[in-house]
Amino acid sequence: MRVAVVAGPDPGHAFPAIALCHAFRRAGDEPILFTGARWIAPAADSGLDVRLLKGLTPRPEDDDMDAGQRIHSRAAFISTELLPDLRSANVDLVVSDILTAGGGLAAERLGIAWVELSPHPLYAPSRGLPPIGSGLTPGTGIRGRLRDKIMRAATGRSIAQGKAQRSAARVGVGLPAEDPGPAARLIATIPALEVPRPDWPTEAHVVGPLLWEPTSEVLPVPSGTDPLVMIAPSTAFTGAEGMLEMALDGLAGGGVRVVASMLDEPPTDLPSWAAAGLGRQDDPLRRADVVVCGSGHGLLAKALLHGVPVVAVPGGGDQWELAKRAERQGSAVVVRPATAASIGDAVRRVLSDPAYATAAAVAAATLAEVEDPVAVCRGVIGFGTVEPCA
Repeated sequence: MRVAVVAGPDPGHAFPAIALCHAFRRAGDEPILFTGARWIAPAADSGLDVRLLKGLTPRPEDDDMDAGQRIHSRAAFISTELLPDLRSANVDLVVSDILTAGGGLAAERLGIAWVELSPHPLYAPSRGLPPIGSGLTPGTGIRGRLRDKIMRAATGRSIAQGKAQRSAARVGVGLPAEDPGPAARLIATIPALEVPRPDWPTEAHVVGPLLWEPTSEVLPVPSGTDPLVMIAPSTAFTGAEGMLEMALDGLAGGGVRVVASMLDEPPTDLPSWAAAGLGRQDDPLRRADVVVCGSGHGLLAKALLHGVPVVAVPGGGDQWELAKRAERQGSAVVVRPATAASIGDAVRRVLSDPAYATAAAVAAATLAEVEDPVAVCRGVIGFGTVEPCA
């Protein structure tokens, strides 16, 4: 099976797409990755066929403050830019990241089946949940259900606007206004971060986190036997600022070691008990006692899969939602507002209470419940079977 995987350059979306391409390769398929320029060389070095996804540069008419316009109007433009490259790739299937909807539109324009990749839990609205992003549990009793109903009505206007924008974008590239949606949705999370809903879509499949390391370098870990705290500042533009600096201030003199995993240039004035830089995250996670992160899905899922509890310092976007889900599951402490003292106190709280590590181990065990993403994709086009990926 030849499959095109389409994702923008944001690490939280590009990395899962790259991981999925490697899963296809291991299963004997032929993936072609279309992504931003930043990850072409690293992905190619890992053995993938990588091509530039055209149309990512914002246009003068694009409004990044309008999420619907950013996703749908730009998606239509990206689909037009992608169309000739996708046609020449001669693929059987397209997998398009949820935020890079142009891949799905291009596939539909060419009559190719397509699958949506969500590198996080299912964020579709539900009649049984409060709006995604609130971080709230479903309301109970008359007052709780009324609260959720009122909140859904308030967000319903934005949802309707987004649907109208998507319809307009579709019509603009010659497609019917009504969106049939993808043939399947890959929900790349662990069941521990999902929430029950009465209207789970039949085409949605929880396939586990899709994880890829952008480097083979291993971060040095400060020597000693003190507890190891891993810090991972958010890669999202909505992430909390100054997390590393606050965490180091809050942990000073606290009898811990720190290793900070960063895509950006690390600070040069680190104390002797801390190290920072670009390196594989799986290595320090195998040794960490607690992770401090923005609770973006990628690092949160990695931590839980390694059975490591989390101190979550959420910024914007979906980070609050994810942080509260992990907190309810018992594997995280949420810090907001973030200060040096509050982060330090939260780390000491997690280190002193083994219940957090126990809950993280329980979360890791839910990986046994997921489906294989390659098998789901092959099932869409009736392309044989595949053994579950390791």
